[in-house]
Amino acid sequence: MKRNHSNKFKIVLIAAALALCVFGALSGEASIVFTKAATICMECIGLD
Repeated sequence: MKRNHSNKFKIVLIAAALALCVFGALSGEASIVFTKAATICMECIGLD
């Protein structure tokens, strides 16, 4: 019985994570995160 409950919880967490990823991508957050990551990487190697 406990194993079934654990599997349902995992499925709910995965579904919530996917929903939040889709929401973030649709709202344009992916491009913002990529821009910030590229800036940080350029600063780390001294190209900025």
